[in-house]
Amino acid sequence: MLAAIPFPDLSPEIFTIRLGGFEFALRWYALAYIAGLLIGWRIVVGLMRRPGLWPGSRAPMEPVQVEQLLTWVIVGVILGGRLGFVLFYQPAYYLSNPVEIFHVWEGGMAFHGGFLGVVVAALIYCRRNGLPPLQVADAMAVATPIGLMLGRLANFVNGELWGRPTTLPWGVIFPGEAAQTCPWDWIGPCARHPSQLYQAAGEGLLLFLLLAVLVWGLGWLRRPGQVTGAFLAGYGVARFVVEFFRQPDAQFVGPGNPLGHAVQFGQAGLTMGQILSLPMILAGIALILWARRRATAPA
Repeated sequence: MLAAIPFPDLSPEIFTIRLGGFEFALRWYALAYIAGLLIGWRIVVGLMRRPGLWPGSRAPMEPVQVEQLLTWVIVGVILGGRLGFVLFYQPAYYLSNPVEIFHVWEGGMAFHGGFLGVVVAALIYCRRNGLPPLQVADAMAVATPIGLMLGRLANFVNGELWGRPTTLPWGVIFPGEAAQTCPWDWIGPCARHPSQLYQAAGEGLLLFLLLAVLVWGLGWLRRPGQVTGAFLAGYGVARFVVEFFRQPDAQFVGPGNPLGHAVQFGQAGLTMGQILSLPMILAGIALILWARRRATAPA
């Protein structure tokens, strides 16, 4: 029998409170969102209290404004993440069941949609308050990877968004009929890549460490847009690579498309996650080059 790791005995719920006919459950996924937002808020506040990191030794916001921005970010994450999942991954289903679009407690959030929601919310806030959007974006970029890491760890606890079948010794035997549905010639329990942990490491921890070096070690905040570009390109590359190991969404998998490519080129193709990540990579590289050229241009 091939070596594999049994899925640990973890519950998606931290605790459940029942009051009469009502039930309230605090889930690890919700806690990850809350903790990620709060940690991100404190990181941004810390950056605002270090004016020497910024152009002209002047931070773009006061700490109290970061608290106000947090409210806008929360709205952007929820609305954008949900609408992104609906439009990018299951538009036909939700077109037939529009009421379920509002059932956010049942799960279904997309990072790329949440990212766009946060961008729109932050731009509106900056415009209303006369803040430099690129510098605000740079601060938010530094704070985002920790939240992504916590969210992917919560995905693992929930036993969802697992990877493709694998014979590698660190493959995990996830519970559930869907996770145990492997190729017909598979021998033994179906072990899968723990792609949630790959993402937590790549787009979470490693990306945060990269941005930390750029900000605190190389002074990249002094050129507005550089850190945002590094975040976009770094996340895009990390997500693009992990998609080779992540199980694609069921609606893209079929007899002629076992790898779940949203776009096919003969036997090759790209998953929806890779398609959505490519513009982030290109935009990130372009933003870095633009920021460096703008900083060296004669006044």
